[in-house]
Amino acid sequence: MPQIFLLEDDAALGRGIALALSGPERAVTQADSVARAREALAGARFDLWIFDINLPDGSGLTLLRALRQSGDRTPAILLTANDLELDEVAGLEAGADDYITKPFSLAVLRARVNAQLRRSAPVQPQRLELDGFTFDFARLEFARDGVPIDLSKTEQRLLRLLVENRGRTLPRELLLERVWDGGAFVDENALSVAVGRLRAKLGGAPIRTVYGVGYTWEVGK
Repeated sequence: MPQIFLLEDDAALGRGIALALSGPERAVTQADSVARAREALAGARFDLWIFDINLPDGSGLTLLRALRQSGDRTPAILLTANDLELDEVAGLEAGADDYITKPFSLAVLRARVNAQLRRSAPVQPQRLELDGFTFDFARLEFARDGVPIDLSKTEQRLLRLLVENRGRTLPRELLLERVWDGGAFVDENALSVAVGRLRAKLGGAPIRTVYGVGYTWEVGK
């Protein structure tokens, strides 16, 4: 699940951005000062930074420069009320991957965030060998110890999500949305049924229920 770090001192704007970007597919961690941002960034890794430039105790631009000088190449988007071309150039030269001028549409911000996450996402292999299983998502061929396994389209999508995120717990909401293209009109029980069928067909696959949360493909099981 992508982790986004947001540095914004305007409380109302920060809440709006976090609400627009949060969801079952990703989490947003917030800070309202450079000092708190430094503390948070020192203790965790993120997939994307969003920094306001003008802050009460410093500059998001200065913070970004320092992080780049330390060798951190996490994608970064700068937010600012400064709309001069010179300011945008300074932001990009400091290491920003995108630069958005306030006021902005949350829909535009969300689209640019999605673009950055797509660019930085690791390329997943089309063929995986795990725990005696062979999963070829390009050819849609699945087997255990060389014996073919017939999976429905729904089971294939569910399997791919689980194995590509093995070791992570995927929330039920995320699985419903991704497996059933939005999941708005799908009975939640459909997921339990699909997981049960997938387990039965794979026979011994390390798919564990995390009660109250979702499912995970356990690593090393």
